Amino acid sequence: MEMKVKIDIQNLYKHYDNDDKRAKDAPTKNVLTDLNIQIRAHEFVCVLGKSGCGKSTLLNLLAGYIKPDKGAIMVDGEKITGAGKNRGVVFQEHALFPWLTVEQNIGFGPKVCKKTKEQIKSICQKYMAMVGLEKYKDYYPDQLSGGMKQRVGIARAFANEAAILLMDEPFSALDNFTREMMQTELLNIWEKSMTTIVFITHSIEEAVFLADRVIVLGQGNVLADTKINLERKRDVYDPKFIEYVNEFNHLIEQQRNQEEA
Repeated sequence: MEMKVKIDIQNLYKHYDNDDKRAKDAPTKNVLTDLNIQIRAHEFVCVLGKSGCGKSTLLNLLAGYIKPDKGAIMVDGEKITGAGKNRGVVFQEHALFPWLTVEQNIGFGPKVCKKTKEQIKSICQKYMAMVGLEKYKDYYPDQLSGGMKQRVGIARAFANEAAILLMDEPFSALDNFTREMMQTELLNIWEKSMTTIVFITHSIEEAVFLADRVIVLGQGNVLADTKINLERKRDVYDPKFIEYVNEFNHLIEQQRNQEEA
């Protein structure tokens, strides 16, 4: 049975005014133009594209941090009008509270939501176990490696038990070994949850490795919306994997060349 639509992006437009006050007649910059995307419950969708194509703007719209000029984003049939508890966000920088321990950082959201001490403890134990940080529960962020900090950030987002997780290049600052480990860790957590993930990335290989679907943005529009027909765990040397990578790379390069022409 086909899963229901979780996120419905309808005729979405977003522009920014020109910042150069000297260029009075300079046109506004259209970042997203008549964008239409549907994402189903428990899908893992990666959004790809060159810098400036609107990826982060789309994520901020999904989070409710900014508002569209036209169009709407619906979650379970309700229009997004601002930030909400049903959407968690993980940024490139983990943004942990340095004065709180691993356990306290993970339990922060449930505490704000007025969960009982027993509920908070149970939630923290669950997600610390999922990211393999039980032994580090009393450590502070400055005692952790970059990869461990990002694991805390992911656990903290999942601990809020949001139905949707929005991730803005969360692994881009990590070394290759840690990044690959975190990708596998994220998939393990996602497969055990009912969370829907929208993941922004510059890395084509990362998108093909993680996603059920890859959406490639051009200059504010959808160049491709492609289902990845590969079993997990995926082999980066699989000819079909390489075929997807080459296809998306060609699309992005083609778009870049058209804009430079």
